Amino acid sequence: MLAGVLAAATVLAAGCADEAREQQAPPAPVPAELSRFYTQIPAWEPCADFTDPGETLPPAAQCARIEVPIDYADPDGPTAQLAVSRMRATGAKIGSLLINPGGPGISGLSTVTLGGGTELADRFDRVGFDPRGVGASTPAVDCLTPQEADAERAELPVPNTAAGISEAETENREFADRCVARTGTDFLAHIGTREVIQDMDIIRAVLGDRKLNYLGYSYGTRLGSAYAEKYPGNIRAMVLDGAIDPSQDPVAESLRQAAGFQKAFDAYAADCVQAPECPLGTDPAQAVARFRALVNPLWDAPAATTDPRGLSYDDAITGVQQTLYGTDFWPVLTVGLTELAQGRGDTLLQFADMYNGRRDDGTYNNVTDAFEAIRCVDDPPIDDRAVVGRQDTEYRRAAPFLDDGRGTGAAPLELCANWPVPNTGRPHDISVPGLPELVVVSTTGDPATPYQAGVDLADQLGAALVTHEGDSHTVVFTGGATCVDDAVVSYLVDLSTPAEGLRC
Repeated sequence: MLAGVLAAATVLAAGCADEAREQQAPPAPVPAELSRFYTQIPAWEPCADFTDPGETLPPAAQCARIEVPIDYADPDGPTAQLAVSRMRATGAKIGSLLINPGGPGISGLSTVTLGGGTELADRFDRVGFDPRGVGASTPAVDCLTPQEADAERAELPVPNTAAGISEAETENREFADRCVARTGTDFLAHIGTREVIQDMDIIRAVLGDRKLNYLGYSYGTRLGSAYAEKYPGNIRAMVLDGAIDPSQDPVAESLRQAAGFQKAFDAYAADCVQAPECPLGTDPAQAVARFRALVNPLWDAPAATTDPRGLSYDDAITGVQQTLYGTDFWPVLTVGLTELAQGRGDTLLQFADMYNGRRDDGTYNNVTDAFEAIRCVDDPPIDDRAVVGRQDTEYRRAAPFLDDGRGTGAAPLELCANWPVPNTGRPHDISVPGLPELVVVSTTGDPATPYQAGVDLADQLGAALVTHEGDSHTVVFTGGATCVDDAVVSYLVDLSTPAEGLRC
């Protein structure tokens, strides 16, 4: 049933607001050559065949596959099958809420549990999806075998000497070659944001919604802002949490993120040193030096773990960054660093495995492969050696806890500089006249998508900004702020704009 019709039938005030908003712009017409995709009827079934081994969705969840063209310029050509999940509304339904958890490369099927216990679950079908190339969607991006992934993570780091730079760039080319061999350039060229937002519009229509309701986290905010540019008349409501600023180039974005992680590390260190057993000592001014003393020896040899792989330098850094995504992980980081001081690395290895998608049986999901492939097609490559050298130097300054002290002013060209297909996106300011009012949520101490990016995105979209005071990466429906959740539910259900300047 159409969202506006149902809302008018059940909640008059919300229905009137919805109707007024829908009149702002008509839905975009569906190209005739794509009509068969927009009118398909999904076959819903239990989700057991869609999830990772050991992972389950609630019994009430249903899953289906939705067909989309791999190349929208060739709709009669090869197709992909998107894995989609849903939890049905338990009350008077407004419509569907499509949810993306970020990444890129992260499966979204489990997002159907978000907002449980709130009015959101009563009024919306909550819908998750694995974007093309990701998770249970087919075909999937495939680059490394489990053995190759383990070997790559175990490698000792190389210095930024001429020989080290050459070695690193050779390894990048080998990774790209494996992606081509196992995935193919035809698919790699069509897995970026440009295609995913078109997939999202098909999902919207297949679910029976005249207008999109959307909740996007982190990279999911990039999908949301890009969808708003292409389909401004197809939006009822949109919440973007943990924003990516589409106007930032990859260098500026990486430096802003470096500063964000340093801020998160400093906050953790200030909290840790209050306890006498803190592995970083008792003086926050010495925390970076103490941290580097713990991780620098891993350049030469891994730390011992019960797993025969050991903890490599790269995995230690990955594990630490993973625990800085939220304050709930800070006690675990203290355990991990305490172990490292004792020559052990089990806890940090566990978090590095989590980040890299390594399962208990030694296999991997494809989150890392998909992440690399999608980012390389989404953004222009950084292929100027002078720029790469300056970026490395400035990154070390912005995040001294990540500076191994071995900078030379030069650095390897990164993976995307030799990617086998061209990029399809570019940094730009967003300006979309006639958008309904959207909502951006930004957290002051977010390490991965720093607060200012949310401020900037809200300004470009003309969106309402909700500020969360905290040290976490995203907050909506994570249990971090009831005040944020209440504002988001009210907006999604009743289209009530959050109070101007709302801080939680």
